[in-house]
Amino acid sequence: MSNPRILLVDDHPVFRAGLKQILALELKQAEFGEGANAAEAMTLAPQQPWNLAILDIDMPGRSGLELLADLKALQPQLPVLLLSMHEEEDYAVRALRAGAAGYVSKESSFSEIVAAVRKVLGGGMYISPFLAEQLAKGVGTRSDGPPHLHLSNREFQILCKLAAGKPLKEIAAELGVSIKTVSTYRSRVLEKLGLQSNADLVRYALHHRLIT
Repeated sequence: MSNPRILLVDDHPVFRAGLKQILALELKQAEFGEGANAAEAMTLAPQQPWNLAILDIDMPGRSGLELLADLKALQPQLPVLLLSMHEEEDYAVRALRAGAAGYVSKESSFSEIVAAVRKVLGGGMYISPFLAEQLAKGVGTRSDGPPHLHLSNREFQILCKLAAGKPLKEIAAELGVSIKTVSTYRSRVLEKLGLQSNADLVRYALHHRLIT
């Protein structure tokens, strides 16, 4: 692909600038669009025939997983690569189920991220050796897997934010929803996981390495 158009969506401008610089060096004819959140991405998406969208999972407002669904509804053939600081076995499976063409940890080397970008631009899917092994074992599909694997993407997102110690008001502001909505999701998460309190959520998240 001689002139790939890549849409970068990440709310951290320093990381976004660094990623763009690296990709521009490796893909010299590439053209870039940049957004800091889902709203900006959805404004930019119809403006170009993008060849790839690279999304951060954790963003204020709609998450990368939610934005993935929005972009797929708008442009079903658009390949999407997700970046995250979270454990692969949790978010990566969700991302692939939602239609992502790949998942890369932000802790990966830039060379691995570039390799993932090249693979997806070439029409393939990028799955790390670790994730491939987990998928081969059936992670995320077994009925006897950890209960959090069966949460919705929004429920899982709120679980992680609550377990990180964020108050309902802050979570509501980050996600652009009401405190009542976050409280409702919290109740669903507690019920589905068989837990009673935020302290239980923290212990659960630590046990399953959802937070550090």
